[in-house]
Amino acid sequence: MIIATFIQNFIIIACRKLFAVTRIKVDRSFIKNLNSVSRYLALGLLVFFISCKGKTTELNETPTRGNIEIAADESFKPLIDTEVFTFTNLYVNAKIKPEYKPEYDIINDFMNDSVKVIVTSKRLTEDQIQYLRDTLIIARTTTFAWDALALVTNKENNDTLISYNDIRDIFLGSKVQWKDLDPKSKLGDISVIFDNTKSGNIRYFKELFEITDNLPVNFYAVKSNSEVIDFVSRNRDAMGIVSVNWISDRDDSLSRSFINKVNIVAVSQQFINDGTYYRPDQGFIYTKTYPFIREIYLISRETFKGLGSGFIQWATGEQGQRIVLKSGLVPATMPIRLVQIKTE
Repeated sequence: MIIATFIQNFIIIACRKLFAVTRIKVDRSFIKNLNSVSRYLALGLLVFFISCKGKTTELNETPTRGNIEIAADESFKPLIDTEVFTFTNLYVNAKIKPEYKPEYDIINDFMNDSVKVIVTSKRLTEDQIQYLRDTLIIARTTTFAWDALALVTNKENNDTLISYNDIRDIFLGSKVQWKDLDPKSKLGDISVIFDNTKSGNIRYFKELFEITDNLPVNFYAVKSNSEVIDFVSRNRDAMGIVSVNWISDRDDSLSRSFINKVNIVAVSQQFINDGTYYRPDQGFIYTKTYPFIREIYLISRETFKGLGSGFIQWATGEQGQRIVLKSGLVPATMPIRLVQIKTE
């Protein structure tokens, strides 16, 4: 309002000076209406200046410069933290702040235009894509990496090999005790622990096993993947669901500490019962022999090539994909080499 008042006063003074210098006779009604006319003109100029400021902000942001927030599924925190840290150290004028939330919340933030870039394992629905198109927004989805959902158990639990059908029966509620899996087991009821009721981890299994009702009563939600691991490490009857991203980087001290706390379950394939079980290791994710794998997407709604687009391009390029490879996940845009080691 201060700027608008200044512009208005400037216009009035300028007009009066003009009339005085040129000695033009002006109708009194025109002078009377000068104030109201100047208000409209001042408002128009103010809008113009604000518009110019917005354009300047856009021009100041480039693929390697700017300050943005991105929203990421909490399941992928270790990987995204590393990607963001490396990118912002290479491009010192780039500031990216990742905010970690459950999958449901980050999709909502994206649709409400609270954030321009998200990291998720869920594609937008056709209705969501059309809604964005109706508002002249094109959502660009890029596959970034391949992840797996790992099942972890307490160190006192000797059941580290579980069939695909047994996992399905646990989710459907038809097997609720460890004795249902192994009659020799001395453990009690199976407590299934997952990260959040709005997470992509539990959504994956509900869609996979076509669960439309509530989960069985022995399923419990905590707040994060790290809390799942901590809970399982303290409860011998528990089985947890976590993104393998939390336990796959053996060069990371946090990941190693989690690996040492729990057992990682190996699972058989869905339609093959040949006595072979697969852990959520990098090679088995790549060959899709481990049954519970999923894609990680980077989705952008930017209307220009800003910092979000630059980060996505870098993360799906050679440097970003090498970080994915080192983390124990499978890069989506860079080929990997499998090495088979024979032991005698």
